[in-house]
Amino acid sequence: MQKYLTIYHELVKKIQSNQWPESTKLPSENELTEIYATSRETIRKALNQLAQDGYIQKIRGKGSVVIDTNKFDFPVSGIVSFKELATNLQLPANTIVNELAIVEADQELQTKLNINLRDSVWKVVRAREISGEKVILDKDYFNKDYVPELTREICEDSIYDYLENQLELKISFARKEIVIEEPSEEDRFLLDLEGYSNVVVIKSMVYLEDTSLFQYTESRHRPDKFRFVDFARRIK
Repeated sequence: MQKYLTIYHELVKKIQSNQWPESTKLPSENELTEIYATSRETIRKALNQLAQDGYIQKIRGKGSVVIDTNKFDFPVSGIVSFKELATNLQLPANTIVNELAIVEADQELQTKLNINLRDSVWKVVRAREISGEKVILDKDYFNKDYVPELTREICEDSIYDYLENQLELKISFARKEIVIEEPSEEDRFLLDLEGYSNVVVIKSMVYLEDTSLFQYTESRHRPDKFRFVDFARRIK
């Protein structure tokens, strides 16, 4: 076995046995180099493998920190509201409405929502708080033809509950794209991102039962809290 893998497995044991619990700062690369009598490159390979497998987060200016390995499963293939997710996972959650406004569609929204330039669109920006930390920023855009009215109270609770049970819209399917991006200034201002150098972004175009495109969403996640899961079946 390559030496970096031996070191990797020893570090994993320390994390799994709670010798290094969540939020523990690992020894520096130089310290680990001395402890294991090896090169810095070997230590870096071991730490990179730990980060890749979700045991640590490399935080700029702070080194490597043990993260919670019990990440929340975020279903990629389903259409699930944040309220439904929080309820299903029994999470202490809160929604903060940062912006609620009617805007004119620019060229980007024209393309995303397949509407005319300057058509009216609801813009909703909400920070999602879990256990006191703001870890998701949802940026939703709704075609006003399908969603004529929204209030702050609806946005604080559940927009989907309102759409389905009050407006009786039949939400059917979505096209999704998952990308990794550097945090924007808005991300850093509205989320608790100190030390984190990227966010996981799920971009969704959501359709009604009659195939009408009515919503475009960017759901921007801090990378340490969620494991993005899907179900796949091989078809022959």
